[in-house]
Amino acid sequence: MTTATHPDTLAAPQTQGWFSRITSWLDDHGKGAWIAAMVLGFIVVWPLGLAILFYTIWSNRLFTKTRSCTARPVKVRHPSGNHAFDSYKAETLNRLQEEQTQFEEFMARLREAKDKAEFDQFMDDRAEAAKAPAEEDSKPKA
Repeated sequence: MTTATHPDTLAAPQTQGWFSRITSWLDDHGKGAWIAAMVLGFIVVWPLGLAILFYTIWSNRLFTKTRSCTARPVKVRHPSGNHAFDSYKAETLNRLQEEQTQFEEFMARLREAKDKAEFDQFMDDRAEAAKAPAEEDSKPKA
């Protein structure tokens, strides 16, 4: 009996070993999946968690910027065939990218302003603390 395979079915996962399948699945799900696997490894059997930790450090999986919560990989999509829709989509994506850039710049300015305000407050408190002993020394002693 022969089994028909669907053309969209990839044969590669069946030829990969279990270790390759697990690492590719974890890579597809990002750093969070690696961290969760490591924590679960420490909970279940601590040498397993330690092995996962060493593997992620050795393979540099935790320290690369391949995927994070804020930087999702951009999926390349083919044109739909509708020129009006494709141009609208391109304009909208460009506008959203520009808005994101402006928002990130705004947040950076906001953080800088907050840091400056905190630093100015620290310097003012420090100046007042320095004046207080000087004022006590200048008071006449009875």
